[in-house]
Amino acid sequence: MSEAAEVAAYREQVKQDLGLAPDTPVEAFHFGDTPELANELAELVVSGPKRATVGWIAEAEFDGDTLPEVGDLSIVLDGAGQPRCTIRVTETRRGPLLSADEAFAWDEGEGDRSLAWWLDGHRDYFARRAAVTGLSFDEGTSELLFERFEVVHRAA
Repeated sequence: MSEAAEVAAYREQVKQDLGLAPDTPVEAFHFGDTPELANELAELVVSGPKRATVGWIAEAEFDGDTLPEVGDLSIVLDGAGQPRCTIRVTETRRGPLLSADEAFAWDEGEGDRSLAWWLDGHRDYFARRAAVTGLSFDEGTSELLFERFEVVHRAA
């Protein structure tokens, strides 16, 4: 079974297990910008501490991605493209990087879970993304989408 077939099979299992209509959209994605980071962040979601994320709206628009909304379901993939779990968006808000607070940093579940660690890590991440896309990132003005989510299904 190819990776794409495994994701499709997991998507159908999620729909069946959660009692969803066959046409319910369930996107698949990975956190981070490297396979290693995708593995690390997927594990934090599956094991429990990671219940939030943030995305750069300009980058999503650049890539042609739709922005997540409350209620959206997504399959979290690891660095090899394998399904680890399915999450449901429970909250979204827009704002710049500097609008994050201690509670959001804690809910992201990364590093020591402090706001200082979170800001440093995300400054580095968005600088890498700016270099790849050619977009300009400013921590005080670039609009981000802050999301909270819950795990609703785990891959076997």
